[in-house]
Amino acid sequence: MIMGSTAGPTPILSIENLQVSLFTRRGVLPAVDGLSLTVSAGETLAIVGESGCGKSLTALAIMRLLPNPPAKIVGGAVRFMGRDLAALSEREMQRVRGKDISMIFQDPMTSLNPVVAVGDQLIEAIRRHNEVSRHEARDRAVELLRRVRIPDAERRLNDYPHQMSGGMSQRVMIAMAIACGPKLLIADEPTTALDVTIQAQIIELMKELQSSSDMGLIIITHDLGVVAEVADRVAVMYAGRKVEEAPVEALFERPLHRYTRGLLGATPSAQRRRGSRLVEITGNVPALSDLPQGCAFQNRCPDVFDRCRAERPQLASLLPHRSAACFAAEKELSRDAAAIGA
Repeated sequence: MIMGSTAGPTPILSIENLQVSLFTRRGVLPAVDGLSLTVSAGETLAIVGESGCGKSLTALAIMRLLPNPPAKIVGGAVRFMGRDLAALSEREMQRVRGKDISMIFQDPMTSLNPVVAVGDQLIEAIRRHNEVSRHEARDRAVELLRRVRIPDAERRLNDYPHQMSGGMSQRVMIAMAIACGPKLLIADEPTTALDVTIQAQIIELMKELQSSSDMGLIIITHDLGVVAEVADRVAVMYAGRKVEEAPVEALFERPLHRYTRGLLGATPSAQRRRGSRLVEITGNVPALSDLPQGCAFQNRCPDVFDRCRAERPQLASLLPHRSAACFAAEKELSRDAAAIGA
């Protein structure tokens, strides 16, 4: 398991101080604020947080699919295999999308074209980046459907999206995403609309596909149970900023940021893993137009103190391979160190 972003293989994706703003009638809002992340080949990075924390906008920024207006990259760099994606022309970016970087979107039923057979959609995806005949692309489409465990694959090529269940549609989306052998796959809430049994099957399928191809994988989710199953490293986002990053085992054993602790406390599967009872996070993520001075989590934090209200914490390395932007965590770790030294 890859232990962190500061060591190991050269990253295939490196996000450096990414800033995405929303240009609205209420002014310019910082939707993603100074985000830095890396992903290496064969590694799974989970990006977690509640709705509105900037997770999906980060994915769309990587893919250069931000809805503009209102969203726009205003700073930083997104480097893939050494190339800054933000600096590419749209034509150059079209060669990257689907071939080198692919994305699975949240709702397969709205991502698939409802009036085109799934086989034709797969064939189009294959031929967009490969010089093959339609017959060759069709054979490849059948192979892909079999690879994602769709039974009677050749017959199902002629089905339309409405003739498939949610789980089957998600498998088709995965087949399309891996059709050209991408080096990086981004999965945005890939199991949200599925029942528990199908969720487990999709997670297992993605793990198998990754292990057989050594591609990098970014999973965007609010479900820490999914994170525990698939991730090597976890980045926690809150109100547009990364507030904690850690190897997955370390995060579950000792979350540092109070928001991360809240997420773990409110996740049934995570709490079963830790043997604790559920605890609700009170309140809501603050609106980007009304962020408080100091820490954005202060109004929901059980350990808030004066410094949290006056000063915005910066992401800092608090333990080996671990970083957090939390004054309460710094205070706790200093107290622990003093107790050990006493």
